[in-house]
Amino acid sequence: MDSILVVDDDSGIRKQLKWGLDKDYKVLLAEDGRKALELFRKHEPKVVSLDLGLPPDADGASEGLRVLEEILSQGKGTKVVVVSGNEDRNNALAAITLGAYDFCQKPIELDTLKIILSRAFHLSNMEEENRRLQADKAGEKAGMEGIFGQCSQMEEVFSIVRKVASIDVPVLVLGESGTGKELIARAIHENSLRKDGPFIPINCGAIPETLLEAELFGHEKGAFTGALGRVQGKVEYAQGGTLFLDEIGDMPLLLQVKLLRFLQENVIQRVGGREDIEVDARIVTATNIDIEEAIKDGRFREDLYYRISVVTAKLPPLRDREEDISLLANLFMRRFAHEYKRRVRCFSVSSLRILDTYEWPGNIRELENRVKRAVIMTESQTIEPCDLGFSSDAIVDDEDAVVPRYGLNVSGMKLKDARSMVEKTLVAEALDAADGNILKASATLGVSRPTLYDLMKKHNFYVDESGS
Repeated sequence: MDSILVVDDDSGIRKQLKWGLDKDYKVLLAEDGRKALELFRKHEPKVVSLDLGLPPDADGASEGLRVLEEILSQGKGTKVVVVSGNEDRNNALAAITLGAYDFCQKPIELDTLKIILSRAFHLSNMEEENRRLQADKAGEKAGMEGIFGQCSQMEEVFSIVRKVASIDVPVLVLGESGTGKELIARAIHENSLRKDGPFIPINCGAIPETLLEAELFGHEKGAFTGALGRVQGKVEYAQGGTLFLDEIGDMPLLLQVKLLRFLQENVIQRVGGREDIEVDARIVTATNIDIEEAIKDGRFREDLYYRISVVTAKLPPLRDREEDISLLANLFMRRFAHEYKRRVRCFSVSSLRILDTYEWPGNIRELENRVKRAVIMTESQTIEPCDLGFSSDAIVDDEDAVVPRYGLNVSGMKLKDARSMVEKTLVAEALDAADGNILKASATLGVSRPTLYDLMKKHNFYVDESGS
């Protein structure tokens, strides 16, 4: 049964509504703002009937409007029906402006109120279902297995992963260092028929050439000095699962020949052994080099390239993912603020400018590390450029860099894009000036707190909603 919270300082009205609504709803009763917010946080009702004249301002509306704002800022889709007298019509309209669903005049006609409440519950349920569907849809587009992105290049990568995951073919992941190649490989594994098997990663560029063969294929006792017993290699450990060969472009040519044989015949021989060992493992590879150039230079075998690149997924560098930078930065800030129990609430305007214009040579790995540093080092609730490890020299006002995005230079832009840019700038500046305080920022912008929350979500801002 749906819950409804009735807030009124008149005990007679509370009893009337309890009697009239008890058959259809679970009725919660509150006589003042403190009790109302306590019950709201505990039960999270979808609909609230709210009298604006609450103590200590029973003859006015200040307390009722305050409670309204608190409920709307905390509730996801909560519908508030304001109850007021004829003389309070202006206050009722003010409540509608703040985000109240509807109002009902006193004396209350129960049948009329029931119709309003029924519509409010219906709309709340529809919006809840729509949010769920939108979240599912956004989840499909925005990421998978801990990978996030909403730019067109990442949507294409996610599409490739979904298509090839369940088909047992080799996949080559291309991308600069720090772009998340191993995360893509893990996503392929987790969405494949081999997800219950092992995922075995090995970085071919991090292991000395003399040891890489034994690391991959294992060795027999006495195969070389120090080989005191039989040891399985990474390929065997990947039996029934996925073997991820990172930086395969750095693999020595002689070892490339042995890997090619495994890909062709699904058999290996340990170092120092003669026995053929069958292994059933899927191969996903990755490299940050120009592999076609390496083939021309004779550093990589062309026949191996065709074996490992049945499907190729190319990860874009972070500098080409403009619309994802603030999304990722806020996700990292939120994660590390929770992990380190820090009251960090937002990025300053200067920080947002740098995040958007910096070249990010270390890609996502660098962004993650800089945000982690900022969350740990900042002495305020707002992350400044110095917290991110940038000097004041990094704050540029070059016309081709920051100004077109944040300096409101909108010449040549479509109206929709210009409006969005101005909106994002004003929200960022208001949050920065208010040090992340939602109430102050919304007052500066002349909007309600629910409206500001919507704008923040639209432009990928994050502020700790547990704060005022």
